Amino acid sequence: MMDVMEIQKIIPHRYPFLLLDRVTEIKENSSLIGFKNVTIGDNVFQGHFPGHPIYPGVMILEGMAQAGGILAFKSMGSMTKEEAANKVVYFMSIDRAKFRAPVKPGDRLEYRISVIKNKGQIWVLDGKAYVDDVLVSEAELKAMIVDK
Repeated sequence: MMDVMEIQKIIPHRYPFLLLDRVTEIKENSSLIGFKNVTIGDNVFQGHFPGHPIYPGVMILEGMAQAGGILAFKSMGSMTKEEAANKVVYFMSIDRAKFRAPVKPGDRLEYRISVIKNKGQIWVLDGKAYVDDVLVSEAELKAMIVDK
């Protein structure tokens, strides 16, 4: 399990763009489960949409990407802390993105990420997002771990 403080040691995102509150399960080279608590206080709801708040799909995909970055980074276990401090995860592509149901304030957006394949620094990941075990979004993500 990783809390937000440990997440921030791995990925460079900070408020208001850190979109992962906690990692509840991680199996290196295999899968990750984490979540974001969606609240009416999130900045995006000022404009998306007033009077009918819907969490933007692009933010769901970014949260998936951040969770995928954590999985890829934690799976590169042979790095020292010093080596890890000089690396960053860049996303190369997001394919087959689908949005199945709206996400609203008060929802707990759960990310379930699994490794499709890994070749060196390149990772291909299957990302799914759920609210109350209902699939709300999915995509295939490709990322690379590079030097800063």
